Amino acid sequence: MALLRRKPGFARPGTPKRSRRRRLALTLAALLAPLTLGGGWAQPAAPIAIAAHAEARGRDSRLSFTLQSCVAAEAYVLDAPARAIVDLPEVNFQIDPHEGLPAPESKPRRHRPAAQKPPPPSLDAGLISSFRFGRLAPGKSRIVVDLSGPAAVASIGCAPTPGAAELTLVLAPATDVAFKAAARAGAEKQSPVRTPDAPAAVAPPPGSPEKPVVVIDPGHGGVDTGALGRDHAVEKVVVLDFAKALAAKLRAGDHYRVVLTREDDVFVPLGERVRIARRLNAALFVSVHADALASNGDEVQGATVYTVSDRASDAEAARVAEHENKADSAAGEEAQEDASDVNDILFELTRRETRAYSHVFARSLSEYFKVAARLNKNPRRSAGFVVLKAPDVPSVLLELGYLSNPSDVADLTSAAWRDKATDQTAKAIDGFFANRRLENAPAAPVDAALKATQSTGN
Repeated sequence: MALLRRKPGFARPGTPKRSRRRRLALTLAALLAPLTLGGGWAQPAAPIAIAAHAEARGRDSRLSFTLQSCVAAEAYVLDAPARAIVDLPEVNFQIDPHEGLPAPESKPRRHRPAAQKPPPPSLDAGLISSFRFGRLAPGKSRIVVDLSGPAAVASIGCAPTPGAAELTLVLAPATDVAFKAAARAGAEKQSPVRTPDAPAAVAPPPGSPEKPVVVIDPGHGGVDTGALGRDHAVEKVVVLDFAKALAAKLRAGDHYRVVLTREDDVFVPLGERVRIARRLNAALFVSVHADALASNGDEVQGATVYTVSDRASDAEAARVAEHENKADSAAGEEAQEDASDVNDILFELTRRETRAYSHVFARSLSEYFKVAARLNKNPRRSAGFVVLKAPDVPSVLLELGYLSNPSDVADLTSAAWRDKATDQTAKAIDGFFANRRLENAPAAPVDAALKATQSTGN
């Protein structure tokens, strides 16, 4: 039996020491739950989860969560990749998201800084190779378990324990045929994620010029944590903080109608992020992310601005796009067919014009951004990002830096750095629209944009 990454000082399950600490943690959680971030008091909206552990018992594998109280749960499996999904009512997970990760897949280092802690031990839990958890949509949470082989849900249930409750998923080995049949049933069972409605673009007062819509897209969210970095940095938190600060500055200038694809810690599918921008007839879409590397991650740093292209500009761009395009899968969503390719001459002309403008803004953004932050050694790249594929909305993806690099983490989690970096991003957006307003002739924008990006090869 192998317990997943027990924190120092925790006794093994079932010992009086662990039981006492669990009861104490639940008591404190119950007392603190009504305290909101704004300093007021409210009734807790969801039961609290304070611990998780995975273990192998014979041929079976178990994943258990310690909760404040029992909740109903439904479990099923999905294929490509092989995952077990547990759908729950909303749960307040007060657990470090690093808990569900296996040991980092990295090559041996020739040296390790004295201050850097060694990697945690590998997760040895049979069929469970890793897991993650979080809010999926309002009123709904999810646990996603990555499977090391074909498995069946033997049982899922929640039982009271002294002072708490234990939600336990039991997985058993399955044949390939049985697993694929169960995965088909799981795909049929899964209902589409109900995402929060995007704010409508408010019509301008009569006689006033219409303000362009700018959509800011904080990557990941909810059960999809994104990259997990040093010093407990979590991508979904870092990028939401940045996006909110940027939106506040753009709104203060009163030149745009600004919409965020998510305002809090909730999951939004990639396709829905694109649809939000298109429904609002957005004039610009900026997706905000942060990267992390397992191998030699502390040696790579700096921001990168990505645009969409049919072929990746280099191997690193291809890697980042592949990772970001798995966001729906990471959240336990069944893969959807990509119907974005349309064989139509007008569609293709629109897409070419949009991509040209995207390149213009990417170049400008990287120039402004370097005033406040370090840039990657290759700061402008392109690849097939799903979230940038709106054919009629100029779109870029801004990777703020690497959460695996200590200097970048210090910046990305600093309010002072965020203030400088959002200032420069807002200036780049202002410059982009100022140039658009100066264009008069209908043909000029396309010609000018295409000339400005001839060197990109896209």
